[in-house]
Amino acid sequence: AAPLQLAAAATALAAASHLPAFVHFASQWRQIAAAGVAGDAFTAPLSFWSFFALAHAALPPAIAVGELLHGAPGPLIGLFPVSFLLLNLVALGALAASSQLRAAVAVGTLGCLVHFLGCALEGRYDLAELNLALDDGVRGCPTYEQVRQPSMRGFDVSKYTGRWYEHAFHDYTQFADVYDTTLDIELSADGQRWLDDFAIKGPSPAAAPRSWDKSPVANGAHYFLYGKIDAATPGVLQESGFGVTFPNYIVDVQRDASGAYTEAIQFQCLERGGVRIFEGINFLSRAAEMSEEQMRAMHARASAAGMDAYGASAEQMHVVPHTKPGAPAVDNSWQELWRRIRFPELLALVESSTHSAFEDTSALTK
Repeated sequence: AAPLQLAAAATALAAASHLPAFVHFASQWRQIAAAGVAGDAFTAPLSFWSFFALAHAALPPAIAVGELLHGAPGPLIGLFPVSFLLLNLVALGALAASSQLRAAVAVGTLGCLVHFLGCALEGRYDLAELNLALDDGVRGCPTYEQVRQPSMRGFDVSKYTGRWYEHAFHDYTQFADVYDTTLDIELSADGQRWLDDFAIKGPSPAAAPRSWDKSPVANGAHYFLYGKIDAATPGVLQESGFGVTFPNYIVDVQRDASGAYTEAIQFQCLERGGVRIFEGINFLSRAAEMSEEQMRAMHARASAAGMDAYGASAEQMHVVPHTKPGAPAVDNSWQELWRRIRFPELLALVESSTHSAFEDTSALTK
């Protein structure tokens, strides 16, 4: 019983050490409910927050397993090192032989999750991707007029279509372990809706030096965000994804000599009952490379828009690495395995399952 008692004690300690953060978090959701937010308007953003909180908790162990697998020594059986298979057999055998050990592992895993969420609520991790606190820094969401910059005068959404490279973000729906993030935007024929094809690759070679090219998303994964455009408020898009709808503000655009948009700053904010549940900031460019001077200029423009309080400072944004456009696709035995078991189709099915019935996609095609 010693492993179980130790795991239980560690879990209790984790819960106690982060109790103020959890109590404050619960009080904020009570405040949202007290404001009259109920039904899907309450459960959808709570599910949204929970989904990404758990995804952030699960990703590092998944990457660690991949690194262990592809760094394991010895001969292979198929694609798997013998030493890795033996290690798994020993671990599974130990779990099968001892109910106490199984319970200890379950309780210990819960304790790790409690500690992780507590630290994320307290802002102890990377603030660019893992600031899960509600209303952190400043209360609620700003209006578009409060952040809209003079560069948005005469904004033409049709010139905003095409490919954008994301170079930095403050956004807990994204992950610091990915790279080559792009947005491909297209409009519906009537110009009243848009489709944002958000693409990533991961994990990055820096995050997973042994396993990055064996990942099932080494050649990319896509998520589709659907937006409604109101001609009366150019630059504001009502965007839907992961079961919620929130405004996506285009705060600033830069132009070249021809008037084409070359850089942009986006800001998304989800609020319920006066409490901000999510904020996202994206620094975008038409080019896959940005100089340090260009990045500093984007931070300065975001700061001028009053967005530092929402996470636009350099310390609170993650810089996204990019490979050169046109680099060949990753192709190896593991990529062949993912294709054979139709993993890309499974990813597409999972992606479609995250959308709500109210997201009208009839005017757009994938």
